[in-house]
Amino acid sequence: MIEVKLPDGSLREYEAGTTPLDVAKSISEGLARNVLAAKVDGEVRDAFRPLDKNVELQLLTWNDEEGKNTFWHSSAHLLAEALEELFPGIKFGIGPPIENGFYYDVDNGDRPITEADLPKIEKKMQELARQKNEYSRQEISKADALEYYKKKDDEYKLELIADLEDGNITFYHQGNFTDLCRGPHIPNTGFIKAVKLTAVAGAYWRGDEKNKQLTRIYGITFPKQKELTEYLEMLEEAKKRDHRKLGKELSLFTFSQKVGQGLPLWLPKGTVLRERLENFMRRAQVAAGYQPVVTPHIGSKELYVTSGHYEKYGEDSFQPIKTPSEDEEFLLKPMNCPHHCEIYKSEPRSYKDLPIRYAEFGTVYRYEQSGELHGLTRVRGFTQDDAHLFCTPDQVEEEFKKVIDLVLYVLEALNFEDYTAQISLRDQEDRSKYIGSEENWEKAEQAIINASAAKGLNTVVEYNEAAFYGPKLDFMIKDAIGRKWQLGTIQVDYSLPERFELEYIGSDDQKHRPVMIHRAPFGSMERFVALLIEHSGGNFPLWLSPDQVAILPLSEKYNENCKEVLKLLNNSDIRGFVDERNEKVGKKIRDAEVSKVPYMLIIGEKEVENGTVSVREHGKGDKGVMKVDEFAQMIKEEIDRIHKFN
Repeated sequence: MIEVKLPDGSLREYEAGTTPLDVAKSISEGLARNVLAAKVDGEVRDAFRPLDKNVELQLLTWNDEEGKNTFWHSSAHLLAEALEELFPGIKFGIGPPIENGFYYDVDNGDRPITEADLPKIEKKMQELARQKNEYSRQEISKADALEYYKKKDDEYKLELIADLEDGNITFYHQGNFTDLCRGPHIPNTGFIKAVKLTAVAGAYWRGDEKNKQLTRIYGITFPKQKELTEYLEMLEEAKKRDHRKLGKELSLFTFSQKVGQGLPLWLPKGTVLRERLENFMRRAQVAAGYQPVVTPHIGSKELYVTSGHYEKYGEDSFQPIKTPSEDEEFLLKPMNCPHHCEIYKSEPRSYKDLPIRYAEFGTVYRYEQSGELHGLTRVRGFTQDDAHLFCTPDQVEEEFKKVIDLVLYVLEALNFEDYTAQISLRDQEDRSKYIGSEENWEKAEQAIINASAAKGLNTVVEYNEAAFYGPKLDFMIKDAIGRKWQLGTIQVDYSLPERFELEYIGSDDQKHRPVMIHRAPFGSMERFVALLIEHSGGNFPLWLSPDQVAILPLSEKYNENCKEVLKLLNNSDIRGFVDERNEKVGKKIRDAEVSKVPYMLIIGEKEVENGTVSVREHGKGDKGVMKVDEFAQMIKEEIDRIHKFN
């Protein structure tokens, strides 16, 4: 007999060889019908794979992220099966699940697969799904695996197998299809009720531009047709909110081939928006005890060799800049942290000086392949709202709490209400891949757990997700149409203080290593603005809008009066413009609505006589008549409320 511990803490006994599906059936038939996979001692596995020892078991359904991933992984295999039936001789690269759905990279020789092929592929997938073919797992020797794919003449799978260790290779089968795969998979294809193939793109084999370009087919599946319908409606809404489309319509940013791919140019209105975000963060950072610093856009190659960034980014980043001086090389900066370490090291430090908090809006550069560039979300040059805190081990928890306060302030100010904080900890068994003492790791991990609990965060704990240099806290937010984004990260780092030999003199008069905390609530300013545009649909909060007010004269004779009103508003730091065009006021209102200006002030004869303005709010209509100073005070109070960070 074996003992199975369930998430509620209850213990059940079963015969060895019982599967998680059997466990589900013993609880309820309804549960068993919905089980997609199982988490066994923290590892996601097939629900049909037998249990042979005492375990902790979690049954995974569509409501669990791991359940969805398994569902989409199996759907990628279903796609491959459909492709093999429709295009005999097709060769397969990889087919993983992704955040929303899955893809498969394929090589169909001289017969390209295009968007026009997708409907018939979908139809074949649905036909195969209805057969309810079971997924089965087979352990196979390396020699047999190589022999199988030699017969199929599939050089891609042969290359993958060559990198694997004998004894750790598995095939999965469903219907007439077999694939090299680690798994896990859902019990059978019948779970897949709704299919949509969404796009066809090019992708270099193994992400290397030197390799052959394969065809990447994207898709998504659901256990119910209704969920697919809702997803497609969300996609339509996402198209309307696409930051590239709205960025152009609202004149926020542009790109130029002559300047270079992945290097955004900020237009005047976009620059105002970006500066408002930066100033918002600067005020909060000053209140929280941060010191501003500025570092160069380049650094000596030796700096990044010391930090380890050259090893990580060197080959895949911009190449070193050589100077006329022999053996002198510089790199475009990929990270700000090495520079901040050198600032810390510029003078002796005592425990009485700590914590020290350096903040910088630092621009960094990383080479992204041209096929991976996407608007502002994937660029080659971007600015981080970066900060690095240097503290004693005993100060980590308190500093974490303060950084969480800052992140929550950002979320509230920008109307991000649906978020989860992911606590990323070490592998529970293998400690060999981490640096730093066991004592410091335990302190840091517990500090993050305690700080998150103290702040009442909705958290999930993920083991084996910590960086090699320390644990971290990632904020995962849902935008207005339900998509997930990673917004900000707080990371504990023992590596860089060690690499740069950072020190402080403790109360015992001995030298100690400080602990380093990395934090960036916005992350990349470029990516954050893209997220903000899509979350808000371009309807920015009042304090952030490039133009907060459009002043609309009823006729040309009131233009000068409107300009006087604008001056008064400017004195209260309210931004806007006078629409002096010779157009009817109705058209001016419509254009201001399209431009998403938060307020419109209409001025005619009556308003001039009474020293008032007629106020309209974007998307809400008439707000009545106000004195100019009354309107200015209303706006000022709303903006001041946002900027109060304690």
